Amino acid sequence: MKFARASGVMAHPTSLPGRHGIGDIGEEAFRFVDWLALARQRLWQVMPLGPTGYGNSPYASPSAFAGNPLLISLPWLAVDGLLLGEHLEHHPSFPEHEVDFGLVESFKMDLLHRAFNRFRSGAATALRPAFQAFCEAEAEWLDDYALFMALRDAHGRSVWTDWPEDIRDRSPAAMDDWRRHLSAEIRFHQFTQFQFRRQWSELRRYANQRDIKIIGDIPIFVAHDSVDVWAHREWFRLDDHGAPTVVAGVPPDAFTALGQRWGNPHYDWKAIGASGYAWWMARVRSVLSLVDIIRIDHFRGFAASWVVPAGDESAAGGRWERGPGESIFRTFRDGLGDSPFIVEDLGLITPDVNLLRNQLGLPGMKVLQFAFGSGPENAYLPHNYDANCAVYSGTHDNQTTIGWFYTRDERERQDVQRYIGSDGSDIAWDFIRLALASVADLAIVTLQDIMRLGDEARMNTPGRVFGNWGWRFLSHQLHPGLAAGLGELTTMYGRWEIRADGGHDPFDYSVPGTDHPLFG
Repeated sequence: MKFARASGVMAHPTSLPGRHGIGDIGEEAFRFVDWLALARQRLWQVMPLGPTGYGNSPYASPSAFAGNPLLISLPWLAVDGLLLGEHLEHHPSFPEHEVDFGLVESFKMDLLHRAFNRFRSGAATALRPAFQAFCEAEAEWLDDYALFMALRDAHGRSVWTDWPEDIRDRSPAAMDDWRRHLSAEIRFHQFTQFQFRRQWSELRRYANQRDIKIIGDIPIFVAHDSVDVWAHREWFRLDDHGAPTVVAGVPPDAFTALGQRWGNPHYDWKAIGASGYAWWMARVRSVLSLVDIIRIDHFRGFAASWVVPAGDESAAGGRWERGPGESIFRTFRDGLGDSPFIVEDLGLITPDVNLLRNQLGLPGMKVLQFAFGSGPENAYLPHNYDANCAVYSGTHDNQTTIGWFYTRDERERQDVQRYIGSDGSDIAWDFIRLALASVADLAIVTLQDIMRLGDEARMNTPGRVFGNWGWRFLSHQLHPGLAAGLGELTTMYGRWEIRADGGHDPFDYSVPGTDHPLFG
């Protein structure tokens, strides 16, 4: 799909400010949209919106379809009458600059249970028809998800392959018994998904009304300990007990002598293809109900994946196996139309990956931090771009630009300085200017770079299991001055146009307001 020239900001909702330990879909999210409009941005890129998994990673979710209940705004529930003011007054002393996921989960899930109990007892009766309609419309994934999460809690959060054999293998009798036994818990998980979808849909509507589109994310692989694998074992390469026979990873390279063993189960592409890619179609359709554009993570896996025997401790003994290639995207196009995809084509890219991306006409990613140190032919240098791509100052997996620059050796820093024609004293904004000025149709910059932050604000360090995904900022850090500077560059480099309808001027620097009822 060809995108109009535009720019945007990468920031996950968990990074937003707020009183309850984690960014959510409440007031600060709407104010962030207002700030994006002030900065003349047309795109907001987020990471996967599902419940987080091992290591608090949004890329290891227990569901490819569900939303993260920790993103639900508690004040919004109070407006609905599902919580009382006193419920929100007393909360733990949360850290301001990072998410303490354990503390947040304990606090918020307790209040979500309180809200659910009030709902069951007759509060917010006006929401009941919508809740029932949601449960019926989303039953294809929601019923299994709610049962899986209830079973997970009932079994001490153990991996589903450690559950009793009858429910592990989804015997009809065991499924019926557990549905009866866990009926209230199942309904609770349906309730939290309803509240997430209701709140997120309103935020997306608010953004779209301000000419801002949301870029979401689909990781190509799913976690083994997920409802997707438990409920659809036929789509994955598993043994009779549900354990993977092969797992995903990447081969050895100059940085990792043994490669990377990710551990995700591999798809049985032959079986999925014979179904008409039904599960993948449902997945893409579900994500498109939440966002406007999808970034496909690890796109190269559709051309070929590195397949590692499950018993191997490293990825060195793996092998390349062909993926579904063009056929799955042809199915997407036939069923969904001209799907708006950006593909993550970073890492070890072989000719078959570039060939597939070019056949599909999809924009790949260019990361400026990968551009220097190897000469003028480097594909990530802006003078080598085709317009059909998305350029990034960095991604959630990179250092911040300031952190990156000051950990380069002297020779690479000098290469950067010569290329950008600057002494590097404001390197984060030098990279923002470089991205916006490039011919790339889309330019995405991280919020950390806009705020000129160092590696203390890094979102994720690949290979480190714990201590990631928690960065947050404070309200005062997102001020109109930054919006003015970003908006000026955005306009200068042709990535913003005045609205034809003569609507809201995003450079009205009065305090951003909102007509949303959440704010009274």
